[in-house]
Amino acid sequence: MEDAEWLAERFETARPRLQRIALRILGSPAESEDALQETWLRIHRADVARVANLDGWLTTVVARVCFDVLKRRTSRREELTPEDPRRDTIAVAPGEHPEDEALLLDSLGIAFSILLDALPPAERVAFVLHDMFDVPFDDIAEIVGRSPEAARQLASRARRRVRGAAPDRDSTTQRNDELVRAFLVASRSGNFSALLALLAPGATLRADAATIAMGGAEYWNIDNLATGVEGAQAVARAFSGRALAAQPAFIDGHPGAVWMHEGRIQVAFLFTVADNRVAAIDLVADPLTLAASAIERPV
Repeated sequence: MEDAEWLAERFETARPRLQRIALRILGSPAESEDALQETWLRIHRADVARVANLDGWLTTVVARVCFDVLKRRTSRREELTPEDPRRDTIAVAPGEHPEDEALLLDSLGIAFSILLDALPPAERVAFVLHDMFDVPFDDIAEIVGRSPEAARQLASRARRRVRGAAPDRDSTTQRNDELVRAFLVASRSGNFSALLALLAPGATLRADAATIAMGGAEYWNIDNLATGVEGAQAVARAFSGRALAAQPAFIDGHPGAVWMHEGRIQVAFLFTVADNRVAAIDLVADPLTLAASAIERPV
């Protein structure tokens, strides 16, 4: 009985950190709470006397539980058809505690959460554990079933996907780049609610004459694309499930995107960001304008 009480006390002491780990890995307050309950059941049944580092072991157990949740979640998503409304969920999964979700959005940022949610399970676990909680790669390797060097590579790939590849950019440009890349992820996946979360209420979408001439109005299914559409709902509808081949790029030093065909840039997506939301998107295909623009595609 004393051992059980001691273990329960140690678990409660570690609970805040374990909860932060589960919340960062899963992005859902409801799922993270379930993961903590499952963690307690596993350690309660284990032979704790053989554990040399209890805190490290608790981290390993909760991370394994979360890793299993991510793998099941990924499998369920792959089974959904494109028309299934369950695909249309924001990256921060709805739970039973909206106030916790608001705190999560404030602490991580909507764009960061969307990019994190797009990572494969092993990359996500490796990135969160190492970059946010300083867990050694030897421990991460045991959790994801890889070698320490493979775990290091998982975290590195995840870091590039989430943080981008522009360490010399200022913090505002980095944030805007993160926002644009998250917008492209939400667009490709048809995640309408995530697009709305990233757009300013009065967001606009416009295209130049060259974009219209190459069939832009038909592709975007917007008759007045030249004069532009206004409002987050309209812009989100236009992008939901589209821009599948758009690639992140820096255009004249600002985060944006390009569409390429046969190795040549055909359309540039110019993003205007205000107050951490996408305020305007301009589609530019005019060859002279493109030629005069400094376009840098991240490696």
